[in-house]
This record gives sequence, C-alpha cells and structure tokens, in this order.
Amino acid sequence: MMVDPLPRRFLSSHKSLVTVFWIATFASLFIWQFGGVSTNLYNVGTGFSFFRWSSTAAAAAGGFPKLRPAAFNLTDFGAVGDGVTINTEAFERAVYKISKLSKKGGGQLNVPPGRWLTAPFNLTSYMTLFLHHDAEILALQDEKYWPLLPPLPSYGYGREHPGPRYGSFIHGQNLRDVVITGNNGSINGQGQTWWKKYRQKLLNHTRGPLVQIMWSSDIVFANITLRDSPFWTLHPYDCKNVTITNMTILAPVFEAPNTDGIDPDSCEDMLIENSYISVGDDGIAIKSGWDQYGTTYGRPSKNILIRNLIIRSMVSAGISIGSEMSGGVSNITVENILIWSSRRGVRIKTAPGRGGYVRDITFRNVTLDELRVGIVIKTDYNEHPDGGFNPQAFPVLENINYTGIYGQGVRVPVRIQGSKEIPVKNVTFRDMSVGITYKKNHIFQCAYVEGRVIGTIFPAPCENLDRYDEQERLVKQSDSRNATDIDYEI
Repeated sequence: MMVDPLPRRFLSSHKSLVTVFWIATFASLFIWQFGGVSTNLYNVGTGFSFFRWSSTAAAAAGGFPKLRPAAFNLTDFGAVGDGVTINTEAFERAVYKISKLSKKGGGQLNVPPGRWLTAPFNLTSYMTLFLHHDAEILALQDEKYWPLLPPLPSYGYGREHPGPRYGSFIHGQNLRDVVITGNNGSINGQGQTWWKKYRQKLLNHTRGPLVQIMWSSDIVFANITLRDSPFWTLHPYDCKNVTITNMTILAPVFEAPNTDGIDPDSCEDMLIENSYISVGDDGIAIKSGWDQYGTTYGRPSKNILIRNLIIRSMVSAGISIGSEMSGGVSNITVENILIWSSRRGVRIKTAPGRGGYVRDITFRNVTLDELRVGIVIKTDYNEHPDGGFNPQAFPVLENINYTGIYGQGVRVPVRIQGSKEIPVKNVTFRDMSVGITYKKNHIFQCAYVEGRVIGTIFPAPCENLDRYDEQERLVKQSDSRNATDIDYEI
C-alpha cells in the first residue's frame, strides 16, 4: 500500500523544527530565569527573542535597577515577607506615596525576596512595581478581603452571577504609565480555594481576576510570573498602548476553571510577545463585550499583535477570539506560535445575539503539536447574560487568513462551522501541512464557508473553498459554499 509522502516528509522536518524550537526556547528561558534580566533584545535563532535587565543596571538600589526618579523598598513601609503577616497597609502606603510624585516622574516600588501576603490593592499612575526574582506577592484567599465592584459596563452582568463582581487582586483604573516588571518574581493568586468554592456553587458573585487594569494607557507587563488566578489571569479592559512581554502565566491545566491567561477586552494598540502560557482555559482570549451590553458600550478590540508564544490549554484553546465580541474585533495578527498538548489550537467563537464583527484576522506561522482540533470557527456558542439580547443580531465574520500552519498529531485540523445566518466569508488558507491522527475523509470540516485555498495544502480542503494555484490564478471555483460537513464525533 502506497503512503502519501507529503505527511511523512512533513513529520520528519516538523519534528526537527520542534526539537530545535524547544531547545532554543528553553535555553533562553533558562538564561532569563537565572541570569537576571537585560534591556537588550537578543535572538535565539527561531524567530523568538527575549530580553533581560543587565546585571550592571541591577547593581543599583540594592539589586534593583532604578527605573523611576524615586525608588522605595516595600520594607520601608513596614512589610514583613514571611508569608503570614498581612501587608495590605504597607502596599497601600507605598502606592499613596508614589501617587504624590506624578509631576516628578513617579516612583518605583521594589519588592525584595520574601513571600508578601496581602489583600487586593490598587496601583497608581507613573508607577513601576518591580519584583526581585525571589519575591512572591501572595493573595489572601478569604473573599471577605476582596472588594465588590459593579459589573463591567460592556457585560451588564457579573460573568458568573448577576450583580456585583469581585475586584481583581491587583487593580487599576484610569491610569497612565504603569509598569509591572522584575527579575521573574511572582504574583500568586492562590486560587485553589476559589476554584473549589466555584465548583461547589458556594460563591454569590463572579470571581475576580488576578490583575485587571481598566480605562488606562501606556501599560507594560514584563519579566514576571503570574500564577493560580481565581478567575481570568491578566485582564486589560478598555486600554490603549499595552505591552505584555517575557511573561510566564501558569495555572493547573485541569480543575482550575476559567483561568484564562491574557484577556484583552475592548483594547487597542497592544503587543503580546515572548511568553509561556499554560492555564486551565484559553491561553489568550480577545474580547469586546457581551451581547446588547457590548454593542451599546461600543469599544472594539483592534490593532493587536500576538507573537512568539508557547501555549498549552488542555480544556479550551491556545488563542481564542470571543465569544464575547459584540463591540467588534479587527486587525489582529497572530504569528510564530507553538500550541502543544491542547484541546484546540486557534479559535473564533460567537453566536446569534452577539452582533459585532470579527474581521481582518491573520494567523501566520502557527505550529500545532498533539491537539484535538487545530483551527476552529464556531457560530453557535450560545451563552447570554440575560434574555434581553436580540436573537437577530448576527455577527459578521470575514477576511480571516491562515498562512504557514504546521503540526503533528492533530485529530481534526480544521472545523469551520458557519451557518445560514452567520456565514464565514473570505477565508484564505496557504502553506498548510498538519499531520493527522485519524485517517478519515472529513477532517477538514466546513459549513457555510466561502474563501480560497492557494497552492497545495494538507490535509485536502473542504469543497466549500475555491482553489488557486501558487501564482494565485483561479483553478476551480466552488459551487458548494453552503455545504455542511461537521462531525463532532471525531
């Protein structure tokens, strides 16, 4: 029996690529973790680059680089890093002192080695929070210490319960020029108690994120570890000019419900790069509001570049758009991504009632390693905040490009499920070769999709798509754009 040489050749080259990628990436992570951090970018040979603060810069201020005109140590405010003493007042006094320095360039709060237990606290503008590599900020687990906030205006509903929601552990509103960084110190949400109470239905309000910054601009997260959030981990909401780089974001891949890694929500002009994410829900989920509340709020997520990431999501997807996307999502580029040992790779999810749009989306140079489903578009994700949504508010999905999609051990490489009401328009596939685990015919699944395939791809595409040669000349026009071949049994 003859075996198709394309997947065999691909798997051989792909394994070599993945091996080189992992060696280079983990070598760079080792240098980053143990060599301190440097302001210079360097390339590790795979398209991935990392940066570190130089050891000479760190020699100032007792091992801390001085990034603001004024710098303070958390212990200056009476903090004790024994993992038992509650340090909320020390954090609050430090932030208050920095808030008085905005006209002088702000201030830096250094968190030295230790385990610094605290209730949730707020940040201020023109502030740098710098964590030593042996520093860990620990969240109090008792929800009585967590403030209640109104529902997000674009959601109209606490995401899990109606009414107020718990605020985040580290919070900020209406801020400008905030940096959270360090030598890979940690912020630990200690979410285990929250996850257990959520599963036992003992909570009356939506759980709070680990870090949430709202209505702010010029925000940087770099060179720290975020772990074990009660809910979403890092949630920038209606923010502009946000950089998230060289981050490690962790939660158990099972039994840690809704611990998304990064959730850009109604944000614009954002860079997410050079990070490792392994969590209990979506690695990244781009959002812009929920049903009629998101439509009324009217703030899209746009101009977001996501690159050079390694992601694992055993129960959800590496990178998602939606399902809360009613304010619109556009001009998103996702490139140089490895998603491994996950349920899904890259996903767009929406439903009737959402309204809004997802358009001008590019996925480029994405590697899928041991996944159940690689590429997903789902148009019947029917969760709604209440009965007030308009069932005739159909979202628009268009101009979605997949170029350079590679992988091995993927059960269903593509599942694009449009509908009569929500067709998926102008989808392009080019340069795709994904090794499969099932030898079934319908593993490139489509419904109500129109678009094109340029050149030869593996596995063979669905009949819904037009075929073009490598010079982008039409070879065969589809007459089956509304054909349906979706099989959830695979």
